[in-house]
Amino acid sequence: MKKFTIAIGSDHAGFRYKEALVAMLIADGHTVRDLGTHTPESCDYPDYIRPVAEAVARGEFERGIVLGGSGNGEAIVANRIRGVRCGLCWNEQVAIWNRAHNDANVLSMGERTITLDEAIKIVKIWLETEFEGGRHIQRIRKIDGL
Repeated sequence: MKKFTIAIGSDHAGFRYKEALVAMLIADGHTVRDLGTHTPESCDYPDYIRPVAEAVARGEFERGIVLGGSGNGEAIVANRIRGVRCGLCWNEQVAIWNRAHNDANVLSMGERTITLDEAIKIVKIWLETEFEGGRHIQRIRKIDGL
């Protein structure tokens, strides 16, 4: 499996999964930078999600992972950054489509919506799935405003 450089961030509601995913990703040989939060204390998710998205958009990291309670707000924040295609995934099939059809470079998940085991499976399949290209390229260009 290809090894990626990955930026990861969460708010307090995604903190527990973030910590577990960082450990798993490092154990799997990926290079990971944890951009916070670094405690389970209540915080504002844009403070941690925006830096992940910006780092991916600048090309400092190949992929980004963002987590919160639902993952919805996190996906919204990440998608405000030009060059980011972030999708909210809640199962393995959605993760496959997220990569294969949308060439997503940021993954969003909600700790309150899936189990940790599901989150781990989603991350692994998301990292392994290649972009299909073909008919999807035109759609990606439209997303990016090209």
